Amino acid sequence: MKNLSKVSCLWHFSLVFVCIWSGCLAAAAQAPVPDSPSIEAQAHAMVAKLTLEQKIELLGGIDNMFTRAIPAIGLPRFKMSDASVGVRTWGPTTAYASGVSLAATWDPGMARKIGEALGHDARARNVNFLLGPGVNIARSPLCGRNFEYLSEDPFLNATMVVPYVEGLQSQGVIATVKHYDLNNQEYNRHNASSDVDERTMREIYLPSFEAAVIKGHADAVMDSYNQVNGVHSTQNDFLNLKVLKGEWGFQGILMSDWDATYDGVAAVNNGLDLEMPSPKFMNARNLLPAVKNGEVKESTIDEHLVRIFRTELRYGFTTRPQFDPTDSTYSVADRAVALQEALESITLLKNEGHLLPLDAAKVKSIAIIGPNVYPAVTGGGGSSQAHPFEPVSILTGIANLLGPDVHVFWSAAMPDDPEQKNAVAHADAVVVAVGFDAKTEREGSDRTFTLPPGQDALVEEAAAANPHTIVILTGGVGMDTSRWLDKVPVLLHAYYPGQEGGTAVAQILFGQHDPEGKLPVSFDRSWDEDPSSKWYYGDPKDNTVLHTIGEDGQPKDYTIEHIHYGDKLMVGYRYWTTTGKHPLYPFGFGLSYTTFSFSNLQAPAEAASGATVAVGFDVTNTGSVAGAEVAQLYVSDPSAKVDRPERELKGFAKVRLAPGETQHVTLSLDARAFSYWDEPAHKWTIDPGKFVIRVGDSSENTPLERNLELH
Repeated sequence: MKNLSKVSCLWHFSLVFVCIWSGCLAAAAQAPVPDSPSIEAQAHAMVAKLTLEQKIELLGGIDNMFTRAIPAIGLPRFKMSDASVGVRTWGPTTAYASGVSLAATWDPGMARKIGEALGHDARARNVNFLLGPGVNIARSPLCGRNFEYLSEDPFLNATMVVPYVEGLQSQGVIATVKHYDLNNQEYNRHNASSDVDERTMREIYLPSFEAAVIKGHADAVMDSYNQVNGVHSTQNDFLNLKVLKGEWGFQGILMSDWDATYDGVAAVNNGLDLEMPSPKFMNARNLLPAVKNGEVKESTIDEHLVRIFRTELRYGFTTRPQFDPTDSTYSVADRAVALQEALESITLLKNEGHLLPLDAAKVKSIAIIGPNVYPAVTGGGGSSQAHPFEPVSILTGIANLLGPDVHVFWSAAMPDDPEQKNAVAHADAVVVAVGFDAKTEREGSDRTFTLPPGQDALVEEAAAANPHTIVILTGGVGMDTSRWLDKVPVLLHAYYPGQEGGTAVAQILFGQHDPEGKLPVSFDRSWDEDPSSKWYYGDPKDNTVLHTIGEDGQPKDYTIEHIHYGDKLMVGYRYWTTTGKHPLYPFGFGLSYTTFSFSNLQAPAEAASGATVAVGFDVTNTGSVAGAEVAQLYVSDPSAKVDRPERELKGFAKVRLAPGETQHVTLSLDARAFSYWDEPAHKWTIDPGKFVIRVGDSSENTPLERNLELH
């Protein structure tokens, strides 16, 4: 009887467990449901049950990474996590390659996979809001967070962010697009104003947010720390009310960056729905008197709460568990996604004498040196920095690929011991990994254009010792290579390749994968040549004083540095192609182990202004190995009534081809592809007349060209 009782209990426990598990599976909702009258009514009904004090309480977060709960109306608290390249906040996770790496893939399908994978990782950690992606423009190589963002080009950013957001939200996790807007430097970010004309803002700095909201249907946006034209983003009526919630029809949650709120009354009146991580300003002390004296309407507070509740209801957060037991906290499947992203992003910039790919059968000894070969440098520093379970360094990736019969010499620097220096000199190849890491490129500060101390000398010594020296760069965007580039045959940009970076680097070096990354930024020779260099810092004579009230209720003054965006539209390749000057490596550039050709451009000679124009062409793999090419389409408007950049990216396609294979590509150009922002008219405008369509493999190599007349 005792045994039978044990069996019965075990059966009963198993049945209960299966029921609970099945219930979890059944409750594991995926993509959010569309807005509906019933959801709207439910959100308003929840608000109606609250006192004014409770309403105000819900305008701020709690415990650093949570929204607040009100059990009386069935509202639990919801969990957030720092993000962009991994679900950072809650322990070890899959660490994907950086945002700039994703842009370097030029592959929207890869962006979708990353979004979906992050969604799995978030659900496995019970996370409702992922605080990413970051989509700010890489205006200058000095910005400490460029590695989190995507590219220097608004069209590339917009095209990549939409599938990322769609993929993430398809898994039932809210994407939080950040940092809105003009957060293009980290230096003095709390006390700097990005001062820019509306045309530049509309054409360069807003389109990636616009696409994320209108096309990707992102359900959260994060305001930035900086001021825009003298007004902090968290209380900027132009950005938040006129553009985001007005013109773009954003129905989701607008939250602050952490401690980026400076005035509770101004923030609540100018669009901010949620102050994070806590209500230091949007609190009862500040808002109750403001409601009483008429500075703030209670209906305004209600509108913020309806947005919060509406969004949470659309995802089913109040009726289902966020944890999904079908997702793995340690995900082998996501490791494969991380490896694929790294393989697609790593960009070959120089391959003199076709030193690469190396032949593993002929390599008997290899020297792997430099500060970034071991341990693995997976990402930059700050709130995006994910902590992987088992990161693969460049050293271990190469050693694992070569196997036990190859002698591997490792050193963080050039060795002082003559016998060890001899090992470098006589190695079949030398791999030197230099650049930045989580300490030298990070949130909260900007970085130098020059490499960290001692690294230039290291490369020079290695190149002098062995002519077969391969340099691998880690870091967000461009950096100074002037001291040694002409002395080394190979330059490979790995960006921040995530936890599988060492495996990806090894596979590319030894020809197991054809390099296919393309630069998402122009690579400058020097900081002085960068088009933003003379506009990057403010002039002290332009400083102003901001008078405000601190969180303690006492008057507080801030000195505001004004950063004048005098470079206007001339960001990155727009400057280089318009002036006829040339960077070290152009936007869109990247070498392969094979070759490609473009031919058979097909486009109408004329079309109606505003009509969609189809452009077709052929891409052929003219080499001997399989590879991927990124076909890039640029549009020029020489007959415009206003000054425009000489060319602008308006379409691209990644094409995978076997040797000798040809593929016909068709790209569509909508009205926006031919438009500029008419500032006096406050609208997008097309000037009828001559346009030029250019197709090629970088901003400077466009062998196909055709005129188009719009009337």
